Amino acid sequence: MWLDVSDLRRFYQTPLGQIARRLIRRQIRAIWPNLGGQRVLAIGYGTPFLRTYLDEAERVSAIMPAAQGVTRWPPEGPGLVALADETELPFAEGAFDRVLLVHAVEFSEHLRPMLREIWRVLAGGGRLLVVVPNRRGLWARLERTPFGHGHPYSPWQLETLLGDCLFLPTRAEAALYLPPSRRRVMLRLATAWERIGGRWARPFSGVLLTEAEKQVYAATAVGASRRLLRRRSAAVPGSAFQPRRARISAANP
Repeated sequence: MWLDVSDLRRFYQTPLGQIARRLIRRQIRAIWPNLGGQRVLAIGYGTPFLRTYLDEAERVSAIMPAAQGVTRWPPEGPGLVALADETELPFAEGAFDRVLLVHAVEFSEHLRPMLREIWRVLAGGGRLLVVVPNRRGLWARLERTPFGHGHPYSPWQLETLLGDCLFLPTRAEAALYLPPSRRRVMLRLATAWERIGGRWARPFSGVLLTEAEKQVYAATAVGASRRLLRRRSAAVPGSAFQPRRARISAANP
């Protein structure tokens, strides 16, 4: 079940939300340090992390799922956000070089169709960056933040999901070692928490960030295998490649 866009926006306006945005954005920037000339799309609620790319990317766009709702962004200038079904993106094949998925994977009820649609709109060799709550982290256990809602993931679960949807995981990082506390003393120590956690407590981060590359040849191989199977089934009556019901009928005329 998707969180409402007003709840997400309200969280990122709080002191805790602003620090979470800064720490996650720093890690996104480390993974994608330069997107000059690239076409970038965010799906879910990714606008808090896009501003850093506005001045360098060729194009920046955002899709907010219909079940979540939409809010205007950026506040100044032309709007770059559209409301759409996450399984039917209003873009041509290969329209983007980078897709950022934030506050989406843990909420979507149509996860694999959404990922296959992202695969479609990514250019060959394009990269997907997924940000999800860490199953072992403290943030996933408390409902006071958006990361405490939806379905959290372990690194293995996330990599398996991406692999099943024709993406090759290429890099895994983590962020948010700061406990999700609103106390000022904790917020002032955010940078120290992040530095210490990244060295000694990586399995217990608040979020996981996994980058994956679109696999064009994997999709071609799967399609070719299915076509070969259908041709063999049609060409060899009574063979093992026929459906079970057809084999039974042939054996019992």
